[in-house]
Amino acid sequence: MHTPLALTMGDPAGISGEITAAAWHALRSSDLSFMVLADPDWLGQYAPVQIIRAPAEADFAHAIPVLPVTLARAPTPGHPDTANAPAIIASIEHAVRLAQAREAGGVVTNPIAKSVLQSAGFPHPGHTEFVAALTGAAGHEIMMLACPLLRVVPVTIHVSLRMALAQLSTAGIVAAARTTHAALIRDFGIPAPRLAVAGLNPHAGEAGRMGSEEQTLIQPAIDVLRSEDIFVTGPHPPDTMFTESARQNYDAAICMYHDQALIPLKTLDVFGGVNVTLGLPIVRTSPDHGTAFDIAGRGLASPASLVAALRLAKEIAERREGR
Repeated sequence: MHTPLALTMGDPAGISGEITAAAWHALRSSDLSFMVLADPDWLGQYAPVQIIRAPAEADFAHAIPVLPVTLARAPTPGHPDTANAPAIIASIEHAVRLAQAREAGGVVTNPIAKSVLQSAGFPHPGHTEFVAALTGAAGHEIMMLACPLLRVVPVTIHVSLRMALAQLSTAGIVAAARTTHAALIRDFGIPAPRLAVAGLNPHAGEAGRMGSEEQTLIQPAIDVLRSEDIFVTGPHPPDTMFTESARQNYDAAICMYHDQALIPLKTLDVFGGVNVTLGLPIVRTSPDHGTAFDIAGRGLASPASLVAALRLAKEIAERREGR
């Protein structure tokens, strides 16, 4: 891959500096390269950096290429600072612009603390919605979590469980499944994707005895998808559809709410999971974990999910380019 990926700074009080440095050490001799939108003084504490003005100047084998984004205050590990929120946001914006201009193969985002940014006036629920707004895809973004053993897509995302139940709709299920089906073909190289749709209630409602949403919301969505020649099964009882044998029957699971999707994936592969935003005109992935303020600066953070996110972004970018 000749075009480097753009890696954002994330919250500098978390583990992003440590895992970025570790990812560079792991990948510096590979065919993958990235540049970081970050404060070079901060990142330079973790690894050698090369300040660049443009992606073409990057010498990834010898140092981490950095396009400077200046922090307001020097960060203290484990102690997030709202004064640095504008720089964290600017890092994401710059990375997206590079990808839109095709100066970056895709965007990989280090973890942010949503509460820190929102306390500084950030209006978005999270990365997924912000990147969608920046790329003109707001309302079309779909969050997928992927690891070698499982791919899951929650229909409702960063809202309370009570709100998720209120938001769940046949149209939302159909939209999530359509976007997932298209992404599995284009981005994952699966020519005939198989989707499994989870039920909402225990035992998938037990024919209406434990809830009617399977009959009133989910089955109608499945009927629409089948009419479009999308291979889909369900509604499946959520307590059995993630077993090893069940997972052999589908390429992605469409889930009704956040934890229904993320609990099985993180149980199976907490360090190898990757967050992929579907429905965008650019490639965007992220490690499937947070800022980990509690272990920041202690040398305990694993770079495995970030490395997986970088590798998946490269694979998707190359597929989109037809390579």
